[in-house]
Amino acid sequence: MPGRIRTFIMCIETTFGSGAIATAPLIGFVLGSDSDLPHVQPAIEVLKELEVPFEVRVLSAHRTPDDVAEYAKSAKARGLVAIVAAAGGAAALPGALAAHTALPVVGLPVPSLLQGLDSLLSMTQMPPGVPVAAVGVGGGRNAGLFAARIAATADPELALRLTRYQAEQAERVRERDRRVREAVAG
Repeated sequence: MPGRIRTFIMCIETTFGSGAIATAPLIGFVLGSDSDLPHVQPAIEVLKELEVPFEVRVLSAHRTPDDVAEYAKSAKARGLVAIVAAAGGAAALPGALAAHTALPVVGLPVPSLLQGLDSLLSMTQMPPGVPVAAVGVGGGRNAGLFAARIAATADPELALRLTRYQAEQAERVRERDRRVREAVAG
């Protein structure tokens, strides 16, 4: 969504409340199971911090493959710019989504029997022509930030919010550095 439109919507929401205009989601979260929600929560939190609208669904690559295909095929027309897929074990979900859309798909490996290594390897070993980006095991916050960066390529105001976020991160590190140096110097 262009920055001016987002600003207009934010002005209306500030004046009339957040229910005044429903902002279409830009990021879609697809969970292989409802038990994946705690691993996706950090991504949801960062998107809320950055004011990026999103949606969350539970779909199974193995149990509801037609629903997965339909979700992926309709994602762009519904306004999504990226999909974050959380899955454990065989982690087929990100690849199944990527097979049905040209949108970027970010795989979020969920810890499982092999501490999530099986999920991570599944997501990073996609066949040629079906790309899936992947963050580290349990890297929900990074998945959310990566998706926000994708959305920011078409939204200058979101890009500015991400720049501010990065500056705040840097300032926190500088403060920790200062405290550690003072503690060591005694």
